Amino acid sequence: MSEPVEPVEVVVGRVGRPHGLRGDVSVEVRTDSPELRFVVGAHLRGEPGRDTPAPAARVADLEVVDARWHSGRLLLRFAGAEDRDSAEALRGTLLHTTLAPGETPEDPEEFYDHQLVGLAVHDLDGTVLGELVRVVHGGAQDLLEVRTPSGRRGLVPFVSALVPEVDLAAGRVVVADRPGLVTPFPDESAVEG
Repeated sequence: MSEPVEPVEVVVGRVGRPHGLRGDVSVEVRTDSPELRFVVGAHLRGEPGRDTPAPAARVADLEVVDARWHSGRLLLRFAGAEDRDSAEALRGTLLHTTLAPGETPEDPEEFYDHQLVGLAVHDLDGTVLGELVRVVHGGAQDLLEVRTPSGRRGLVPFVSALVPEVDLAAGRVVVADRPGLVTPFPDESAVEG
């Protein structure tokens, strides 16, 4: 008998600014399947982002009551957010959903956070730099948080120029490291040692 599969939660969007007066918000889509994730009746877990006004946006369950595309942007309205002020209070909120068992991204260049966390981080020469401990979802781009064996933490922008390879089967991520990115600047090494 097989072990039950733990449900996995992923970020599928981030609430942007309000649109109009009825509570609509723009959404920065972070999924390849917005037509599946943002349907009317969908329940998403909202997590306040760094730029979310507090404490108004501490809503755990957000039910989609309207979804439409306008000028290339996804607009959503949530139950309980009927005006511009309540929509503004949601700005910056990260939207999470639970994946079906065994679900993976359609695009082979896309990864869910849980697939990346725990991978070994190597430099271009194959030297182990540390472990990927967290994916930080920023406004402009995602960042990979790397913890070195000495406990130092570095944030690496998750762009192909700095992260040229992700090999899930081998359990590793390759980072084009530079001083100050994961490894310290030479003058910092002398101070740490």
